[in-house]
Amino acid sequence: MHVSSLRNTIMSKEEIIAELKNIITPYSEETIALQSIDDETDFLKDLKINSANLVDIVLDIEDRFNIEIDNDSMAKMLTVKATVDIIENKRQENAG
Repeated sequence: MHVSSLRNTIMSKEEIIAELKNIITPYSEETIALQSIDDETDFLKDLKINSANLVDIVLDIEDRFNIEIDNDSMAKMLTVKATVDIIENKRQENAG
């Protein structure tokens, strides 16, 4: 499911992680870590993504999931689990 915007689509956690993997892949050369991405994957330590690219990833996430991520939330988006939680929360806010 590679869609430009996933506005009102109900997604499982696994589907969100799959979309995240698609977004993250161009920014990381850690192919083994990308293949085994899970809740505990750390963007900086495991995927070796620098902070400038992390901002680009957040912008891509906003576009893909049609959400807005505030600075406080962005600062917490260091692991896959934290990022999925924020995406789910923001999508629920938009749905309500």
